[in-house]
Amino acid sequence: MDGEQLDPGIRIDDRQLPWTGRFVRDYCHAFERLAPYFAGSPAHPSSWTDAFDARRRRRPDAATVGVIERQLAARGAPTPSRTAAARLRDAGATAVVTGQQAGLFGGPLFTLLKAVTAMRLARRLSEEHGAAVVPVFWVDAEDHDLDEVRGCHVLNGELQRVPVALDLGASPGTSAAAVTLDESIRETLDALRVALPATEFTAEVTDALASSYAPGRRLVEAFSRWLDRLLGRHGLVVYDASDPAAKPFFRSLFEREVGRPGHTAELAAETGAELAALGYHAQVSPAPGAVALFRLDGARQAIRAVDGTFSTGGLTLDAAALWADIDANPARFSPNVLLRPIVQDTLLPTVAYVAGPNELAYLGQLRRIYAAFDVPMPVIHPRASATLVDAATVKFLNRYGVDFAQLQPRDDAALNRLLALQIPESIEQAIAAAERSAAGHLDAIGSAVPTLDPTLTGAVGSARGRIERELGNLRGKVVAAAKRRDSTLRRQFERARAQSFPGGVPQERSLSGIHFLNRYGFALVDRLLASLPLDPGHHWLLTI
Repeated sequence: MDGEQLDPGIRIDDRQLPWTGRFVRDYCHAFERLAPYFAGSPAHPSSWTDAFDARRRRRPDAATVGVIERQLAARGAPTPSRTAAARLRDAGATAVVTGQQAGLFGGPLFTLLKAVTAMRLARRLSEEHGAAVVPVFWVDAEDHDLDEVRGCHVLNGELQRVPVALDLGASPGTSAAAVTLDESIRETLDALRVALPATEFTAEVTDALASSYAPGRRLVEAFSRWLDRLLGRHGLVVYDASDPAAKPFFRSLFEREVGRPGHTAELAAETGAELAALGYHAQVSPAPGAVALFRLDGARQAIRAVDGTFSTGGLTLDAAALWADIDANPARFSPNVLLRPIVQDTLLPTVAYVAGPNELAYLGQLRRIYAAFDVPMPVIHPRASATLVDAATVKFLNRYGVDFAQLQPRDDAALNRLLALQIPESIEQAIAAAERSAAGHLDAIGSAVPTLDPTLTGAVGSARGRIERELGNLRGKVVAAAKRRDSTLRRQFERARAQSFPGGVPQERSLSGIHFLNRYGFALVDRLLASLPLDPGHHWLLTI
């Protein structure tokens, strides 16, 4: 695999895929409908020029780079990643950022696709604009949806989707950053080894994974070390957003949010209402008076403005007390979904953010919030969307003209249609002719019998039903015979479906990246970095 590129595979317009939403389709194919809600289209060169100019005028505090560098050093990140972080000190440097929660063992495949998209985009922009553009992965470490990060899925040797999960033992509301791995991580790694089909890469991949996911490490640190292992040697900068050393840089931003309680939520709600009026779905619906901050007190506690005071975690604080708490303990506070991008782009000179479909929709509600905090909104670039399959699957789809999306439903309707097409044409024609002939004769009988005996009309109808059922049964037996005769076709269909839609869910969301590393080795990362298409609005079926 070394030095090779991905086969271009099959390019699919995402408007043909039933699981893509209207918002994403319009963003990629009819951007003018959404232009008021974004800084610019990634397809328009002028958007990039404006984004670079805006970031050069509004630079982050250079001291923030030191926080990032210390993180990388503490984890022993590869030299190329540290070198890339140091470039953020350059006056003209910008960043392409993406991010995700710290999913177990690196999370779903789309996490890897996001990171690679950011790296490929950073390289392209650097070449086109003659400037340092650094790819950064923002680990959303203070997310508290532990159910989303505690498990993953792989395919076993029979292409069955197998869950692998870790008992985090944390109380509801606990952030991922507060979870430390104990000895049970070894059992979870063993369960993963059992689930994975043995390949020439299994030992190397699982041993490397075990070196990142070790007892005594925080879950977020383990995730960050794994991304360092995969992509740090290629220059990806992985940043743990829970780092308390960075929080003082956001103190004024937090205080500004508290000084205008509910204003951020109002801006998001207003934009959401506008989008809903245009026929889109508002991704974020904040409650009136919601403050876009959490207070961290064992668990994340929402903050709400109530009659001139603030309520959080059973406490009631006046503005002065809350400001004093932020001033003295900024690490005790964390942005919510509305403020997190503002925090991110206060720390980093972000020129572009690589977003998944759901992120894209909620980022459309934030342009006025960016303006309210005087932070330039980056260009939003959709992440690459792909399904990784072997050449046999692509050959099967092409040979039989199977629409990729037809593989998703969990029934045999598409398979039966395909098998029916394999029935000899003469048999189908003969059955169809018999159906037409029987219908014609029965129509004639049905017209004639009432003059002889009106009570025979029902008998004619019964006879019609029996004949139609018998011919239908005959057709079913022919189809069944075709199924038995062409069992290879059935296996090919089911194999393609198992790879592409495990559990009925698109592969990039349903399978861990570990499944693919186990199958293809670490060289898969090199191949993705060499040739993963940057092609918003399209899904790629890629041959490995």
